[in-house]
Amino acid sequence: MIVIPSRYGSTRFPGKPLAPVAGRSLLERVWRIARAVRGVERVLVATDDPRIAAHAASFGGEAVSTPESCRNGTERAEAALAALDFAPDAVVNLQGDAVLTPPWVVQAVVDALAAPAPSGRRAEVVTPATVLDEAAVARLVASKAGGEVGGTTVTVGLDGFALYFSKAVIPFRRDPSRAPVRKHIGLYGFRREALARLVALPPTPLELAEGLEQLRALEHGLGVRVVEVDLRGRSTLAIDAPADVARVEAAIRAEGELVP
Repeated sequence: MIVIPSRYGSTRFPGKPLAPVAGRSLLERVWRIARAVRGVERVLVATDDPRIAAHAASFGGEAVSTPESCRNGTERAEAALAALDFAPDAVVNLQGDAVLTPPWVVQAVVDALAAPAPSGRRAEVVTPATVLDEAAVARLVASKAGGEVGGTTVTVGLDGFALYFSKAVIPFRRDPSRAPVRKHIGLYGFRREALARLVALPPTPLELAEGLEQLRALEHGLGVRVVEVDLRGRSTLAIDAPADVARVEAAIRAEGELVP
């Protein structure tokens, strides 16, 4: 199952899910990405607003009502599952503003949830990352030096599981040939019990220090498997503010539609 958390009351962009992006709403575009993934029986829009639920129905989507008190997409995904009359084995949380997430990246997470990790270790959470070439690393380092906060990197153990996520560029590399820099893509697949446990756990020191919710899973000992993906030259911009719409539309014109 894929759950798309979607709320109307964004501080920076009220009504964001309904905003038109190159002829289709933001929400419909994300829903179409989810529907293009194989092996997914159901796609749910989790929302606290009837306008979003009505819009989802207008293009054939299914919405479930969640409380306004949900603080983030993870809590909203858990609330959506709690409202169902059955419990799926696993769920993918596809953020409602992740309008340029390639379907094959979501597919990689779905496939990893369905198969055992090569190391034999149980993956309670699955998330993707892409290896940056040296030019991309240089650009990321420069943007961080200029005060840019966005962009999370992850270090991975020999078993394919995350060691640490950071807003800094990690690892520090005396010799770049020794280890790659992996940029994290903010998409998560959860075992059903792991999602319920994570939402019930208190925030942790590293999570609060970095502002990265996924560190709560690591600090509490959950196994977070990192799946390496190839973006195939695609941009992965999200829409956080109205000005981002033009950038996303420019990427769509330059790179083509993700879903025909």
